[in-house]
Amino acid sequence: MASSTTPSDDAEETIAESSEPESALETARRQLEYAAEYVDIDPSIVERLRHPKKVHEVTVPIERDDGSVEVFTGYRAQHDSVRGPYKGGLRYHPDVTRDECVGLGMWMTWKCAVMDLPFGGAKGGIAVDPKALSDDEKERLTRRFAQEMRPAIGPTLDIPAPDMGTDPQTMAWLMDAYSMQEGETIPGVVTGKPPIVGGSEGRDEAPGRSVAIIAREVIDYYDKDIKETSVAVQGYGSVGANAARLLDDWGANVVAVSDVNGGVYDTNGLDTRSIPSHHEEHEGVLRHDAPETVTNDELLELDVDVLIPAAIGNVLTESNADDIQADIIVEGANGPTTIAADAIFAERDIPVIPDIIANAGGVTVSYFEWLQDINRRSWSLERVNEELETEMVEAWNTIRETFESRDVTWREATYIVALTRIAAAHEARGLWP
Repeated sequence: MASSTTPSDDAEETIAESSEPESALETARRQLEYAAEYVDIDPSIVERLRHPKKVHEVTVPIERDDGSVEVFTGYRAQHDSVRGPYKGGLRYHPDVTRDECVGLGMWMTWKCAVMDLPFGGAKGGIAVDPKALSDDEKERLTRRFAQEMRPAIGPTLDIPAPDMGTDPQTMAWLMDAYSMQEGETIPGVVTGKPPIVGGSEGRDEAPGRSVAIIAREVIDYYDKDIKETSVAVQGYGSVGANAARLLDDWGANVVAVSDVNGGVYDTNGLDTRSIPSHHEEHEGVLRHDAPETVTNDELLELDVDVLIPAAIGNVLTESNADDIQADIIVEGANGPTTIAADAIFAERDIPVIPDIIANAGGVTVSYFEWLQDINRRSWSLERVNEELETEMVEAWNTIRETFESRDVTWREATYIVALTRIAAAHEARGLWP
């Protein structure tokens, strides 16, 4: 996913020979190696960062509604905690693996460092299809997983959050199971909970809000008027819909949006508030009246000022990178751009703003939620949004300064900021003998 303006010979060979997208772990390690070329860092620290500190693997047996027992496998990869407790999502998906959790945990390390949050990176999950579980089965699975992982998580140790296949209710079950075993209510053990049990206002909307904020800043950076800027958004879920609606509110011309079934397109602009998000109405985008419909692939290749891939990973690839007509790409999803595509965009001078800054609103508001839980004091939605605005703009300005002072891409500038902070923390703390 990361690129270099002057990739090494090994990188060029890999790009040429590989037709399959890299795994999350391979990509995360490659990003580390690219960034390390631009940072004065002890090679031993780079070597340490290539590996997770711990990976917990557990079996999670549950009784199904029909009385049978089924056993699932769960993971929690804890990558690095030099800057603070581990932080990262918990996903339920059939394809969850150990290496995927390790790679995603590494991304969380970079993301927290970019935002200058006092957290390290982690990721976890259970290899299960949540759609195949009843609500009762999902609750039993979550509570049993909480018990199995209890020694590995905690408000000052490792704080899970919602991810693919999980939601605020999942976090409420996990928090309750952990609290019951500890003998006291401990809301800070997870973030992304419902506000009634210690969750933060604005948490669900935060990743999309941060994408919109960063898109607004990059539009301004390239001397475009947001009111004359056309935007296409692939993926009208929580991230994409919230980003599209906020940009629409600020005057941008959102011309295309899509969900899993395809998208709608109107060069005069869409009324994003009237189009249901995936959460509001599953697969409802195509029911919206619009002059044209487009496939998800066609949406990516529309002639627009800003393209926001906010659906799934690996949608911008070597096969379509030359056909992308957008002037700017802002990554809403995690890992939507492959290594090969990134290299092509760099050659074409198309700015790509990476996911670890663009969608970092989620972990940032999770940090706010953690602060609220620790202090037992809730914040208003207005305060959450104001604090998020401040944090995102400060992070953007730091990356912009690095971008301007070095001959690097936006992604490289972002990883340079992250790695510089992580390396400084490792050097300050040292290595236990």
